[in-house]
Amino acid sequence: MRRVLVFGLCLGAFAVAILAFRSVIADRPDPAAAREALARSEAYLKANNASAARSQAFGAVRADPAWGEAHLALARANLMLDEGIAAEAAIRRAIDSGVAPARTHALMAHAILLQGDPRRALIESRKAPQADRLYALRVQTRAYTAGGNLAAAQEAAMAAVRLAPASADAWTELGRFRLNAGDIVGAIEASAKAVDLDKGNTDALVLRAELVRTQYGLVAALPWFERALQRDPYRHATLIQYAATLGDAGRTREMLALTRRAMEVRPRSPQALYIQAVLAARAQKFGLARQLLQRAGGGVGQLPGGLLLGGALDLEEGAYARAIEKLRGLVSLQPMNIGARKLLATALLRSDASKNGIDVLRPVVERGDADSYALSLVARGYERIGERAEAARYFDRAALPVRDNAGWFSSDDSLPVLAAAAARGPRDDPRATLPLLRGLVEDGRGQEALSRAQDIARRNPGAPASASLVGDILMLLKRPGEAVAWYKTSAGIRFNEPAMLRLVEALDRSGQRQEASRTLALFLSQNPLNLAALRLSAHWQAAAGEFDAAIDSLEAIRLRTGNRDVALLAELAFAYAGAGEPERAARYAEAAYIIAPTNPAVAGAMGWALTQGGDHVGGIELLRKAVTLAPRHPMLRWQLAQAYADAGRSAEAVAETRAALETPGFTDKGAAEALLAKLAKLA
Repeated sequence: MRRVLVFGLCLGAFAVAILAFRSVIADRPDPAAAREALARSEAYLKANNASAARSQAFGAVRADPAWGEAHLALARANLMLDEGIAAEAAIRRAIDSGVAPARTHALMAHAILLQGDPRRALIESRKAPQADRLYALRVQTRAYTAGGNLAAAQEAAMAAVRLAPASADAWTELGRFRLNAGDIVGAIEASAKAVDLDKGNTDALVLRAELVRTQYGLVAALPWFERALQRDPYRHATLIQYAATLGDAGRTREMLALTRRAMEVRPRSPQALYIQAVLAARAQKFGLARQLLQRAGGGVGQLPGGLLLGGALDLEEGAYARAIEKLRGLVSLQPMNIGARKLLATALLRSDASKNGIDVLRPVVERGDADSYALSLVARGYERIGERAEAARYFDRAALPVRDNAGWFSSDDSLPVLAAAAARGPRDDPRATLPLLRGLVEDGRGQEALSRAQDIARRNPGAPASASLVGDILMLLKRPGEAVAWYKTSAGIRFNEPAMLRLVEALDRSGQRQEASRTLALFLSQNPLNLAALRLSAHWQAAAGEFDAAIDSLEAIRLRTGNRDVALLAELAFAYAGAGEPERAARYAEAAYIIAPTNPAVAGAMGWALTQGGDHVGGIELLRKAVTLAPRHPMLRWQLAQAYADAGRSAEAVAETRAALETPGFTDKGAAEALLAKLAKLA
């Protein structure tokens, strides 16, 4: 046994020695393999596939860890993937391995900039030799932009284009700068030039995708993101942008698949987790949404989107103090964010800070087009602090189905105060200038306001907000036909929701309803889940008698917003009644009536649904209530007239029809006159 044991131990020792020898042999540098891997890495970089280039550069480093060129290739790939820390580490290893420091200054400047230090990046970029001047200028463009020195950034970007007019990278950098500076037209031109110079440049394709999304819409941008991912299927930034665009376009399954691929590239990717959290919240899986948002980390949570989502989730859980903290921060960052203001006011009212909630919503409810939810919140706030008269005024406004045209945040300040505020803000900034121009219009100095707005637009032809500013002043001056051209200019540069709503309103008010409908349809084809567009489309579809189409639009909204929007429920009741489904119409109308029995639109919907189902007595009673509550609403009077006619009460039908015809805004004149003629024959 001892002999067997000794023999076994000898065999084991021999095996260990063999394994150790093989390990030593395996760890020896393999320069040939390193050169082959480096060549593949450089080929992938030229093909704009930074992910594959990094993988091959890793292979070169493993094959020959002491070879500086391999580390330098790894640094370049990391920089293309926006990995600043990893790039700096690779650069330092390259220098330690014998690479001349002069060759690394531009690369190091880029790595430092990616880590959030533009001042140090500028210092490092100025050390770059002439051979790397183009790269250094591109880094300087980004660094100056990050530091707020837009004049120096523009100079650096233009110098890069002059130095290398055939460089797609230089034109892409110029386009990115112009986009950040608000010159959308200039950015579009530069991005198009970059793609023309190099149709496979991933950065140029991504920039082009972003600008197409801005100019035309979500759906139009998707092919550009797909082209970029064909070049580099695992570039994290592109995956995130594409996933977000898919989600906004309603293609949630594809979006989820993209976020999972992004997390293969970067495990625990904050951006991917945030997108998944938004998807969970939309599906009302609030617990899952909170878990995902927490996993995304504090960085994402402090961005505007993270603050809004986090505040909404806190509000859902009843954690009002946390919701107030987040939403107050968001409103300070985005004062014009009406959705954030309504959420913050809701949290304040639920935490017994009613006066603060009223103050938050005051700029919103001073608008003529304030929605019923905001008005009801303010009314409840006044009710809780004992001001019944003010509460009743806002409850009355919330109950009215008629809304004035869209306005702007109002200001009680005098013209000198508004002028001083505009002077303190950035030059030509429409957000700072509009209150002053509005004040001039209200003071009877409309032509002066228009001249100032047109002067700003002339100085900033590439900024869509400048063209919108002129359109806004023309709308205030009640010249919608002239505003159309300015709004078209703005929408041709940036076709987002505000641009669409402005253009559609101006077209409609200037008698161009068909063109307004085409504009709305075009926007919806690119943004199929946009709630404002869906609601406006449903309203027009119902008015045109296209009830099935209106139902589809309204049901899509209800699936997103729930069953507590009384105006939406009333519109659904009207649409189902028009589509010949009175029982379903009655169910929606009843649900709305339980929530808001004093709302005239809801009472009218309930009455109309009952009359369409054959209950003329009950329907007429509710329609009369609606007309009493909102006597200047022509559609309610017209519905009451038709209900009277169907019930054989001709005299009352004639009276209400004539009242509807005399009410401003009535659009069914042909049908009303035909009903009068029919009733006259019967008499």
